[in-house]
Amino acid sequence: MKELLKLYENKEPEIVFNWKDSETEAEGWAVINSLRGGAAGGGTRMRLGLDQNEVLSLAKTMEVKFTVSGPPIGGAKSGINFDPKDPRKKGVLERWYKAVSPLLKSYYGTGGDLNVDEINEVIPITEDCGVWHPQEGVFNGHFKPSEADKINRIGQLRQGVIKVLENNHFSPDVSRKYTVADMITGYGVAESVKHYYEIYGGDLTQKRAVVQGFGNVGSAAAYYLAQMGVKIVGIIDRVGGLINENGFTFEEIKELFLNKEGNTLKHDKLIPFEEINEKIWKLDAEIFAPCAASRLITQEQINSLIERKLEVVTSGANVPFADKEIFFGSIMESTDEKVSLIPDFIANCGMARVFAYFMERRVQMTDESIFNDTSMTIKNAIQNTYDNNSGKTNISKTAFEVALKQLV
Repeated sequence: MKELLKLYENKEPEIVFNWKDSETEAEGWAVINSLRGGAAGGGTRMRLGLDQNEVLSLAKTMEVKFTVSGPPIGGAKSGINFDPKDPRKKGVLERWYKAVSPLLKSYYGTGGDLNVDEINEVIPITEDCGVWHPQEGVFNGHFKPSEADKINRIGQLRQGVIKVLENNHFSPDVSRKYTVADMITGYGVAESVKHYYEIYGGDLTQKRAVVQGFGNVGSAAAYYLAQMGVKIVGIIDRVGGLINENGFTFEEIKELFLNKEGNTLKHDKLIPFEEINEKIWKLDAEIFAPCAASRLITQEQINSLIERKLEVVTSGANVPFADKEIFFGSIMESTDEKVSLIPDFIANCGMARVFAYFMERRVQMTDESIFNDTSMTIKNAIQNTYDNNSGKTNISKTAFEVALKQLV
């Protein structure tokens, strides 16, 4: 696996597009790792301090993810080094998408990512640039559909991603109009835990969980885990967190979900960040769901959870460990050797899978069919890993080997 990984990591990306904004200090990169299958896909992120290496590592991560989610295309990513809180953000995005629109028409598909919203920013701005849909390049480069087929499938994509959830099982409150895009990634993270225990053994309803991050992914993962009967004992977010060693009830987690402010946990008894960051790693929990930013979890933090009761980690964040390496750094490797570690490209593939699902010919547009498709995709990936290694350790190592054999 390490030899395959080295070959994959060291291979130069096929295309690097560099852009400097004419009106601000913003700089952007679109990195296309490869045009496997004639196209490449990956979202657009914005943050101050972002660089080309970060975009490259995310593009390579996307390519691995597509081996699970489909379609069988190359990985790509767009990144803009700019403060997303700056009032000039909209203008920066408009000029960025105008510059990359030829790629988006031909062979590159994008979407939302960190600090860039799929529905309110990516879709309307790319439309104004003459792009039918942010995934149009994947249609043209990979599927090569007829004009009529392309219109039908892009229609599915447009409706599907912004579809308002109508089923109470999937939506915390149908009157609040949560969409597929709001909930699907966190749903997949929770489903990966469910399928892990179904395949490797264990009663999910007796388990306790710690959740890191309470944005779109973390809050939805906590909601669906609690719905399954898992006891959420700790939540840590950017501003603070909460602990209940007996486990919050499903109703309490639902209330926290509905009361969050944007992507931030809100509660009148919030424990300050410094305090919660000391306490949370000392909790007894069988499940850990890191769903915050990349590269946060230290060796000391994960060791503390492992020394107690930890059984499984499900990676809601891309590359959640504070490793320098693109993929398999020392913290990730040591965690994989001690407990069951479900890698990010399986656990958080929900949104990528939704795109792939709607690109197929005439699919069902119900909540159940969309969510069940993501669930089955994750289940099949975990089952495939189990078929190659039935042990409860080195799950990530095995999953990477399965994926890389398709890419190298």
